[in-house]
Amino acid sequence: MQATTITDAGANRQRVRGLVAVLLCQFMLVLDATVVNVALPSMQVDLAIGPAQLAWITSAYMIAFGGLLLLFGRLSDQLGRRTILLFGLGLFTVASVACGLAPSANGLIVVRFVQGIGAAAASSVTLAIIAIQFPDPAGRAKAMSGYMFVSVSGGSLGLFVGGLLTEALGWRWIFLINVPFGILAFQLARQALKVDRRAGAREKIDVLGGFLVTAAAMVAIYGLVEAAQTSWTAPAVRISLFAALVLTIVFFYVEVTSPNPLLPLRMLRIRSLVVTSVVRGFMTMGLYGVFFLATLDMSHTLGFGPMKVGLAFLPQTLVVAALSLGGCARLVRRFGPNRVLVAGLSIAAIGLGIMASLAIHEPYFPLRTIAHVLLGLGFGMSFLPLLTLGMSDVPPSDAGLGSAITNLSQQLAAAVNIAILVTAASYRTRGLLADGAPILDASVGGFRFAYAVAVVGLLVGVTLAGTLLARDRPATGGA
Repeated sequence: MQATTITDAGANRQRVRGLVAVLLCQFMLVLDATVVNVALPSMQVDLAIGPAQLAWITSAYMIAFGGLLLLFGRLSDQLGRRTILLFGLGLFTVASVACGLAPSANGLIVVRFVQGIGAAAASSVTLAIIAIQFPDPAGRAKAMSGYMFVSVSGGSLGLFVGGLLTEALGWRWIFLINVPFGILAFQLARQALKVDRRAGAREKIDVLGGFLVTAAAMVAIYGLVEAAQTSWTAPAVRISLFAALVLTIVFFYVEVTSPNPLLPLRMLRIRSLVVTSVVRGFMTMGLYGVFFLATLDMSHTLGFGPMKVGLAFLPQTLVVAALSLGGCARLVRRFGPNRVLVAGLSIAAIGLGIMASLAIHEPYFPLRTIAHVLLGLGFGMSFLPLLTLGMSDVPPSDAGLGSAITNLSQQLAAAVNIAILVTAASYRTRGLLADGAPILDASVGGFRFAYAVAVVGLLVGVTLAGTLLARDRPATGGA
């Protein structure tokens, strides 16, 4: 009896170490998606680059991250989740060194894409590892709460860490700081996670599908970035968006006809997974829109430097932290994930609506502060229900693919949504300038208009969650 207790305690410690490795990995990846934002002005000066290249420093990472998640999700179900996680962590860490040493803008864009490949590999298996490591509902709920915290707070803290490092040491350190954390996560994962390679013959991997979905995202975002600088009727914009549509159609044709598709049709029949993925895509329009737009907004109107911008997001981060310590899990157990999700998205829409209605020179207190608190409350209430509902019906054999789809809906949507919001802001700014508005007022008016577009996205997400997700969904379960 005593020997059994000791064995169980040892297994539990190993699970906890594995969870720490996965959460450290997820935190590092999410942080890296936003840490660049506050350092962009410094990069622009140091590397002497224009707005288009500046946008690609952010988008290149997210495109590779989102576009390759499905491919690595399928690979993980065959080669083992531990193997893919270690590969991703290793590549991400090496690419971080290359980003910190990049001599030019083009070189930085290339290694950011490589960094995104590593992020896709590592992130594609995080939810699957948590689900398998913690099969009991209570343990999984706690683990998912930790995942929610690092996923939401990582974006906010990325702005603070980016500001701190940029002001103290220079922008290159926002990448180099990943190295010790990457090494630590790699060692923890290698020691704590068991080899889980699937037995039997390996199926052929749909590499063509992975190429098509990544290419479609790249071409679409290129067209959206061009629209922000020119117009929607420009040939480069129309051709790019048409090509993205064609690539997407070809991707689905390949998936339907392939014997071993990257995105099997059976996954699209899992209603909860598909609907939550779409809802998460609309939610990221608000989440990443705030990260990107509020940074520029406060820099223009309040004269905030990188450090102050990071501090301005702390109310949002602290609310998310409070919810992740069990508050959101208790709400989900009492009211059900669907009701908590609808309430969370609605609260986030109110916070974003306040941001959209701010005066040109609105001070940080009190309205901006209230908006960030509401955004933290809303997004903090939304992540755990989305995870719970999304993975609840995914079978264990497809856990890696389900995890990849969940992350794909966030990362690709983030890249596309940022491009959409930047285009909307530029469109509004050009209109105000044509009407004779001062440059500062026109720029801020563009930000406000983009906030309003993000509010619409959140309201669409609320509608889909309230109408298409089962209201009596249990709080825990599934893959």
